[in-house]
Amino acid sequence: MVVDDEEDILSLMREILTREGHTVITASGGREALEKLKHVKPDLILLDIMMPEMSGYQVCKMIKQNEDTKGITVAMLTVKSEEEDKIRALDASSADWYFTKPIDVAKFVRSVRWLLENPPRRG
Repeated sequence: MVVDDEEDILSLMREILTREGHTVITASGGREALEKLKHVKPDLILLDIMMPEMSGYQVCKMIKQNEDTKGITVAMLTVKSEEEDKIRALDASSADWYFTKPIDVAKFVRSVRWLLENPPRRG
């Protein structure tokens, strides 16, 4: 699942991931993503941080606190590249991974493949 409020990012991620053989579900915001998660359980969620209504931090925290979704790997996908942003995403919101935009497509594809093959273990 790719969650971003920018349609061009959703389209780009859909194109890259579909080309790699992945099924892609998109959501244009946090509320839409949380609603879709009631019906589908993706292996990976790529989540933008800066979105209207709910930040990616809030959405990630809600995903990780929910019994039904806490095992889903969540990777932040954002322009926020400061070290404090990464720490907040990985610690405070319990994200599993952090990608910065613009992405290096080859590195991104390898990282997504690795995340899908090696999901974080949650206790």
